[in-house]
Amino acid sequence: MITKEELARMIDHTNLHADAAEEDIKKLCEEAVTHRFRMVAVNSCQTERCHRFLEGTDVHTGAAVGFPLGQQTIAVKVFETKDAIEHGADEIDYVINLTEVKEHNTDYIREEMKQITELCHQNHVLCKAIFETCYLSDEEIIMLGEIAREIRPDFIKTSTGFGTAGATVHHVRLMKQTVGDAVKVKAAGGIRDLETALAMIGAGAERIGTSSGVKIISSL
Repeated sequence: MITKEELARMIDHTNLHADAAEEDIKKLCEEAVTHRFRMVAVNSCQTERCHRFLEGTDVHTGAAVGFPLGQQTIAVKVFETKDAIEHGADEIDYVINLTEVKEHNTDYIREEMKQITELCHQNHVLCKAIFETCYLSDEEIIMLGEIAREIRPDFIKTSTGFGTAGATVHHVRLMKQTVGDAVKVKAAGGIRDLETALAMIGAGAERIGTSSGVKIISSL
């Protein structure tokens, strides 16, 4: 059985809505501190504001990069990562370029992951690569997992929450089986209750990205 405290430290408390106002971000941060969630996930333009609200706490500021489509060049994603780090990000969740995945352009995916991961690690920041599994075959997920096992971002992540579907137990298990202990797995997208969160953890997820963190933790 997982304790409430253990579960809380696995939750990335999330608000990635385009119309999130300062008051919304403040509330998100206050909830994260109250419940001792691991991280607050926001769009990168909210990084400085989020960092300010969380200053002096043990809750991380997480910035979404290349969000939600991943259709920026490597240079643009690297710049956005650098900018977010300079404004206080402790963690970066970036979206992989799905066009290049579909083209099976492994050199491009490897280089993108390498540059962003190295920049994060040089600045002691965690790096999470978002696969957006709803658009991928199992073979493509395995391909990405093998690249991640080589490059070593801290996490691979299922979804943005803005695709056609979110995390599934099957995809979490497949990702974990591919990377083993080399990389951790984050499940995100459509996780709105305790039962689903625990199923993802049982499949191998070590982080849960959700906008329903308060509801989930209150159910345990």
